[in-house]
Amino acid sequence: MRKFEIANHKPSVGHQVAILSILGFWLFFVIIITLRAAVGDWPAQGEMALRRVVVTIFGIGLTYILYLMIRQFEDKPLSVRILTAFTGAIPCALAIAAFNYYIFNIYSPESLMDEKNLAAMREYMAMENYALKAIVEDSISRFFFIISWASLYLALSYAGKVRSVERKAARFAQAAQDAELRSLRYQVNPHFLFNTLNSLSTLVMRSQPGEAERMILNLSKFYRTSLSADPLEDVALSEEVHLQNLYLDIEAVRFPERLKVEIDIPDELMSVLVPGLILQPLVENAIKHGVAHSKRPVTVRISAEAQGDFLRLTVADDGEPPQRKTSCCPNSDNNNGIGLANVRDRLEIRFGKQAGLKTYRPKAGGFVAELTIPLLTDI
Repeated sequence: MRKFEIANHKPSVGHQVAILSILGFWLFFVIIITLRAAVGDWPAQGEMALRRVVVTIFGIGLTYILYLMIRQFEDKPLSVRILTAFTGAIPCALAIAAFNYYIFNIYSPESLMDEKNLAAMREYMAMENYALKAIVEDSISRFFFIISWASLYLALSYAGKVRSVERKAARFAQAAQDAELRSLRYQVNPHFLFNTLNSLSTLVMRSQPGEAERMILNLSKFYRTSLSADPLEDVALSEEVHLQNLYLDIEAVRFPERLKVEIDIPDELMSVLVPGLILQPLVENAIKHGVAHSKRPVTVRISAEAQGDFLRLTVADDGEPPQRKTSCCPNSDNNNGIGLANVRDRLEIRFGKQAGLKTYRPKAGGFVAELTIPLLTDI
């Protein structure tokens, strides 16, 4: 918790960036004044340049102090920081103007001008309040110069805060997305577990311990594999098919005469990556509405094929045709059931518009679910 509090008060503009901005502003100021002196052919330019450097160093020091003061209000509203900058710039501007007046007018003025100009300057300085007026006039221009730097610093600081908020928002959005994926990933239909337990009870009552033991082992493997994997990670298609085989082996005990399984996946596609348990709702849908509602053998077929940069996975059953259904089938084209909705939601969160789920019922009967996702390989 302490580390978080420290990180939360980290300045939005780095110390090095602030220093460079101060140096950049004052360097620009010195260059402009020096160029103006050169164009105006001012006397004693070497001596004036040296004194100008002294004033600049003094100004950099005061601007740095102003920066430290503004930085103390880093966690305050922008209006407070602006007020702090404008207030702090006033004494800084006055101090720099006064120091500049001393360096160029009080300290050894004879080294800057000849006797004629020196006499004229002393005549001006003898006027009432000349020094005060000169300092105030100079401080006004210094004030706007310092405020220009402060505005740049505040703009950089505000932009840094905006970027920080955007990064936090992105992290929160990613966390919410991950939480939603985990929630969808763990939505294993409880009816499957209830039906399996009922089937186990029936096998025990019929004194079929071998079948009951096989169902318990497959059930254990299925849940151990499905619940132990990271819900945010993709798995190899071979692992996903293995998991569905465990599920189908469990259902085969319930429907030993009706359930037939076909797996048609090329070996070269077994290593591609798919979201874990993405086929589970589709296979379960085929069992629940295809096998369970039929009185004849029904084949559940899982197939895969590559189509350019995409992988198409198909789960199909050849259950009863539509006209022989006694009620509206949840796995029709207008299906909004939890299982298929779960798959669509996971695909949208994981891949956006690059993936999709298409479902339809052939005229001959049964139900087909075609899942299309980007072709991912384990790099």
